[in-house]
Amino acid sequence: MLFGHPDFAGHEQVVFCHDGAAGLHAIVAIHNTNRGPALGGCRMWPYAGEAEALGDALRLSRGMTYKAAMAGLDLGGGKAVIVGDAKTDKSEALMKAFGRAVDRLNRRYITAEDVGTTVADMDTIRTVTDHVVGVTGGAGDPSNSTAHGVCIGILAAVRHKLGRDTLDGLHVAVQGVGNVGRFLCEYLNKAGARLSVTDIDRAALERAERDFGAAVVGPDEIFGLDCDLFAPCALGAVVNDATLPRLKCPIVAGSANNVLDAARHGAALRRAGILYAPDYVINAGGLIDVARFALGFDIETARAKLHRIDGTLTEIFARADAEDRPTADVADAIAEERFR
Repeated sequence: MLFGHPDFAGHEQVVFCHDGAAGLHAIVAIHNTNRGPALGGCRMWPYAGEAEALGDALRLSRGMTYKAAMAGLDLGGGKAVIVGDAKTDKSEALMKAFGRAVDRLNRRYITAEDVGTTVADMDTIRTVTDHVVGVTGGAGDPSNSTAHGVCIGILAAVRHKLGRDTLDGLHVAVQGVGNVGRFLCEYLNKAGARLSVTDIDRAALERAERDFGAAVVGPDEIFGLDCDLFAPCALGAVVNDATLPRLKCPIVAGSANNVLDAARHGAALRRAGILYAPDYVINAGGLIDVARFALGFDIETARAKLHRIDGTLTEIFARADAEDRPTADVADAIAEERFR
């Protein structure tokens, strides 16, 4: 069931891609192309089944439409998911098969790196299609840019909620210290923040402990920490019915996509007095970085767009207070004005 799917949200096109010889089972979701071609990463994940993969593709592609609109980019929103374990199922043949599937879409969708895929994978895809960014010699891995934008957004949230212009001495709980999370920890550490971190990757935790003096906590313990800011930087839906009542922080702001399990959780955060930085606004740095190669603008323009994350979030926070509305609802309304 596609058209009646709760996350369908008026998608323009959803393509199921299969190549038996290469072992490819993938879904490309194109949400909206009113502003330009849909750009979004290719995620490789061991989904439990087709329904879970489809739901993820639909939610993520919709988020990319809103992200591009809020970042002021002439792009639409799309996303691809490949069903499989990136550590054991990935092969050159599989990535080329996916690239050929992207090529058949004739630039309606431009792919990029995401969870489970790498710059090397994008290089492989580039051998069969031009509709890919984030390759060697181009933007490469956009994780640093994503983290930089998140740090800029965190400072905007801290200024609005805590009345501070510095992160020095603040306690930040970071959930997920992979590519983006690790870079974010580096920025936060340099700014003087005290870090608590969690991840399912023990080696990543050891690096964060060694490099940034971070305190390591359990995956479940992170939600109940008494801290100044909770930064989700792993997978989505982490603010939900079970975790929200446990949060002991005035701010939620991180790099993860689809942080809220459902829209009602944005209202619940507001009732709890917790400021939420909408994910697709604060984590747009990576998209801005790769978009300059898709759209042809220079690095100075990219930097200017990155620093506008501060002003965009400040506008959202102020409007949410004035209208007594959840920040996520205000962000959605602004984005929809821009792409519809």
